[in-house]
Amino acid sequence: MANPFIVDAHLDLSMNAMEWNRDLRKSITDIREREKGMTDKADRGNGVVNFEELRKGNIGLVVATQIARYVALGNPLPGWNSPEQAWAQTQGQRMWYKEMESCGELTPITDLESLEKHLVKWETDSSADKSIGYILSLEGADSMITVDYLEKAYWYGLRALGPAHYGPGRYAMGTDATGGLRPKGKELLKEMERLNIILDATHLSDDSFWEALDNFNGHVWTSHHNCRALVDHNRQLSDDMIKELISRGAVIGGVLDAWMMVPNWIRGKSNSIELNCNLNKLMDHYDHICQLAGNANHIGIGSDLDGAYGKEQSPYDIETIADLQNIETLLAKRGYSEADIKKVMHGNWLRFLRKAWS
Repeated sequence: MANPFIVDAHLDLSMNAMEWNRDLRKSITDIREREKGMTDKADRGNGVVNFEELRKGNIGLVVATQIARYVALGNPLPGWNSPEQAWAQTQGQRMWYKEMESCGELTPITDLESLEKHLVKWETDSSADKSIGYILSLEGADSMITVDYLEKAYWYGLRALGPAHYGPGRYAMGTDATGGLRPKGKELLKEMERLNIILDATHLSDDSFWEALDNFNGHVWTSHHNCRALVDHNRQLSDDMIKELISRGAVIGGVLDAWMMVPNWIRGKSNSIELNCNLNKLMDHYDHICQLAGNANHIGIGSDLDGAYGKEQSPYDIETIADLQNIETLLAKRGYSEADIKKVMHGNWLRFLRKAWS
């Protein structure tokens, strides 16, 4: 197969644009050069994602996030001091997506008709600057001032939502926190179900994960997750979680943040070469899920590249996001059939969306 079409189910494009102040229309070289000498963020000068590299990698459809955390007094995580500020931050991010639509860089994908139209256009358009399709997702629901705001978000294009991110959230508990849904969490899930918004179970604490799935009858995926059996951390999916997701018809997006790929990673100190963290390590996580499923119908790509880290915390064989194309060869070396490779590169996500939006 030559240069297969790729769906990447998790990219923080607007965060990079609005908080990291990256102009994703510029080349990777230009973006890195602009950040030389900057020390405000650990990944300065190490970005791997822009529109040009997405196109080079034939990554024609992405799930792109809004993100803004609310932090209560005493919470050391970065975030906003009120839900209203968090909402306003997500709206600034939304307007960036709209501007990129106006520039012809992005095309919103909100239903089956726009999905199919975009896939045909991407396949037939030979131009070097063709528009990348994006599905809008919200990572962490803290910015939903009340549950009523979810319908507002639906009408401007929101199609997937993860109730929590890191720490304690307003609707659910996230990574490194413990406990189940918050008082308004079940109400949020009911409204998501009514609006047919996809539940992204990524980042939910164990208790919140199980409680969310018990109280949600809509479509579920985990956009960027790896396996706890291989890297033991609460951010990862346990085998029981994976089995439950498989039973719900979910797709699990393999993530390329190095600490979730190999054990014993120490942030700010570890080196991907020293720990032999390359793209092939993702194949180990894929294999584990496929063994539990008995097939390759539940794995995909959810890279999370430039998700507050860059080359310094990516597999050493990732220079830019275009290198996702190398997953095809690695899967083939593992014995995956051509049909199964297509499922991983795009087919499983597309099947999921067609069912959810039919």
